[in-house]
Amino acid sequence: MAPLLDSLALLLFVAGIALAIAEALIPGAHFIVLGVALILAGLVGLLVPPLAGPLVLGALVLGFGGLALYAYRELDLYGGKGVARTSDSDSLKGQTGRVTEPVTPQDGQIKLHEGGFNPFYAARSMDGEIPEGTEVMVVDPGGGNVVTVEPVEAIEDPIDRQLRMERERTERESESEEA
Repeated sequence: MAPLLDSLALLLFVAGIALAIAEALIPGAHFIVLGVALILAGLVGLLVPPLAGPLVLGALVLGFGGLALYAYRELDLYGGKGVARTSDSDSLKGQTGRVTEPVTPQDGQIKLHEGGFNPFYAARSMDGEIPEGTEVMVVDPGGGNVVTVEPVEAIEDPIDRQLRMERERTERESESEEA
């Protein structure tokens, strides 16, 4: 029975190596998590024969798999906590970025801070020119790869807008009372 248990630990180790190689050939397929779990469980089974039982090896695979998944997500080996993900156009509204080519109502380009795999977007301004290097916010994603932007400092906070409207209303009322 001992050769069978040794072969199970060896089988786990070899399968783990094969999955690690597969991850190297097909990056992003997430074979590395299971591969690391199998390699570590196989090594424990090979180095500590009393722990080479099928139930113990199964528990080790699950334990090491959980640890490997946690480490994989925390280290973010493929970069950027979701930066490489693409977004739908609605999720672009409110995103901030920087102007890379001057933006006019007809032409321009920006680079969004969290713009996905390709963060560069064709951009248009509401009115006037926005110079290169200006911090901007997407006000209308447009449904395609052309977004409408405004400089961040030109965008009025909802609270400030409400205060301004209230101030203007009271000024109008006071003017009408004086007349």
